[in-house]
Amino acid sequence: MRYIHLGTFVLTLLATASSTLAGQPPTPTAGGQHKPDHMDRHFDDAEQWAKEFDDPSRDAWQMPARVIEALALKPGQSIADIGAGTGYFSARLARSSAAPVVYAVDIEPSMVAYLKNRAAKEGLKNLNPVQAAADGANLPAPVDTILIVDTYHHLPNRVAYFTALKRSLKPGGTLAVVDFRKDAPSGPPVEFRFTPEEISGELSQAGFSLVAQHEFLPRQLFLMYQAK
Repeated sequence: MRYIHLGTFVLTLLATASSTLAGQPPTPTAGGQHKPDHMDRHFDDAEQWAKEFDDPSRDAWQMPARVIEALALKPGQSIADIGAGTGYFSARLARSSAAPVVYAVDIEPSMVAYLKNRAAKEGLKNLNPVQAAADGANLPAPVDTILIVDTYHHLPNRVAYFTALKRSLKPGGTLAVVDFRKDAPSGPPVEFRFTPEEISGELSQAGFSLVAQHEFLPRQLFLMYQAK
């Protein structure tokens, strides 16, 4: 759903070729061809997508307050919301009791512009939009927590991506991944949904260990990792 949607500017051919180099061989299809390792989709009309991303009905299954509570942020800490989209989580994180420094990261220029306007309109001085690149989040400083919601399936070359992203976590920092379950009633095509074991296997290659798995979200996995 949201992201930095790294696949937006990366050709499928390049993504599948480099995924092999990163230790993620592309999956063969029945015809012997290879499908991409991620879902490639444009999210270039922020105003239109805001109607879906920030629909109040999303709260019933996204449970943002419980997700933020589980992150256990403390005053003075910082968090990167990678794949921030129109700011569904970023704005809530900025307004949370811990009032962390929030880096709202997205690859779509229209999303970053939308986030800037939203931060100004809502007076969220601790919300800092960040323009991501196709191969990285471009965070200006290491953070205590990285949150990636409904975005994992959009990332190409995930082992390489998360290996590099690990450098943007402070010592003892946490990486939280929230993404759609195989049997969720909505979300990406099933071939772009992953089991906890598949996600943990890729992140293990990138140097992360699973430290917690929350089960309260009805449609999504919620997995938390730390660097090994």
